[in-house]
Amino acid sequence: MERRVNDVSHKKLAMAYDPGALNASLAAAVGADHELMVELRAAFLESAARQLDLMGRSRCDANWVIAVSRLKNVAASFGVTGLAALADEALEGAPGDPVIQRRIAAALEELAG
Repeated sequence: MERRVNDVSHKKLAMAYDPGALNASLAAAVGADHELMVELRAAFLESAARQLDLMGRSRCDANWVIAVSRLKNVAASFGVTGLAALADEALEGAPGDPVIQRRIAAALEELAG
């Protein structure tokens, strides 16, 4: 059976995004400073959302790759491995793939709590 570019049947569609991993990374970085933790969490979510927006607005493959790479880097730097894995999928798939964009958006919503 031949697979098409957007066939995701071979990939795990549901992935748990544990906000605890993000919280643990932030706690390790800032200790008991709750205000700073809240500020860094908001900055992470804002940055990730900005990259997702740029992915959606990209008009060429290079812009897609740049936005996805930045998303992967910010996710990895905060220890959010599930989101980094989704970014890897986006890099491996077709630029502009709306399915992966929806999955990333759902992950960000779950992380935002």
